[in-house]
Amino acid sequence: MELTERKKRILRAIIESYIATAEPVGSKAVAQLAGLDVSSATIRNEMSDLTDMGYLEQPHTSAGRIPSPAGYRLYVNELMGEHQLTMQETQRINDALELKMEELDRVIDKAGKMLSKISDYPVFSMTAVKDVVTVRRYDLLMVEENAFIAVVMTDTSVVKNKIIRIPDQLSDPQLQMLSTILNSSFTGLSRDEMAQVLEKMRAHSAPGAFQLISLVVDFAIQVLGELRKQTVHTAGITQLLEHPEYKSLDKAKPLMRYLSDEDETARLPIPFDSNQNMNILIGPENINEAFRDTSVVMASYDIGDNMRGVIGVVGPTRMDYAKVTARLSYFADSLTRMFGKGELPPALNIEDQE
Repeated sequence: MELTERKKRILRAIIESYIATAEPVGSKAVAQLAGLDVSSATIRNEMSDLTDMGYLEQPHTSAGRIPSPAGYRLYVNELMGEHQLTMQETQRINDALELKMEELDRVIDKAGKMLSKISDYPVFSMTAVKDVVTVRRYDLLMVEENAFIAVVMTDTSVVKNKIIRIPDQLSDPQLQMLSTILNSSFTGLSRDEMAQVLEKMRAHSAPGAFQLISLVVDFAIQVLGELRKQTVHTAGITQLLEHPEYKSLDKAKPLMRYLSDEDETARLPIPFDSNQNMNILIGPENINEAFRDTSVVMASYDIGDNMRGVIGVVGPTRMDYAKVTARLSYFADSLTRMFGKGELPPALNIEDQE
């Protein structure tokens, strides 16, 4: 059966109406949406033909029609109009992606500040860094003729993006070809492997095409390099001064300086590979001299994508370990629920913890 121009207009009208309303579409609505000067009976016949051809489905005998997967595929391939992103839309996409990218750090940072306030001790938090992080997928979004957004998703589900501007115009087919090359040749590779593949590609690629490829790959390599740097969040460092052991600035300064230095705190003995969810290091058990008279209580949590995080409390060796571990365990369990199941933790009644 031939898919006439009228059938295409009817199919497009039904799909776009269903996308907007999520309700089956009847012949009267189609007549208005498609702008066809034909009777409802004719439209019903055309809808029946489209159903027989597999492009529409009829969920109930008396109901209107809804698109089938084949109908959506035809719509995507041939029927839908081209939507050119405005600069405002691209900015909204960037903001959303940046928010998604930063969400993990924001949640961990906020959790640390909350725990420090509740416990009256300094708190640090960090995530485990995988030995090798790779790119899982590239997405390219056209902004204008000489600019596009490169979106890089890693195998740890981190998403980063960048607007790339080029001197020459770029067509949709060229952008699709670039996406195909990137996803077929530059995923699942380490930074060094990506650089090697890029160098091999230089010899047999057109200069213009190679320039585009290298711009996106260089950005991806930069992203992977940044993810190798372990980010440590600290909160409530001045809380130390509230405890008698650190009333003397001479005694407090070395520990405060250590906690303020991200490079130093990154070397804390974090039990990422430990089977224990809770780990306590007391006084001399800590390797660093700054912690000789200090205890560190750490709890691990599951972030997902085979990643783990650790949140820890630093305080004098006389700290109330039962109270600290109870609170720390609550926070770790809450973070696991938030990252793993998207659930908000139950409200913590601080008074009940006193």
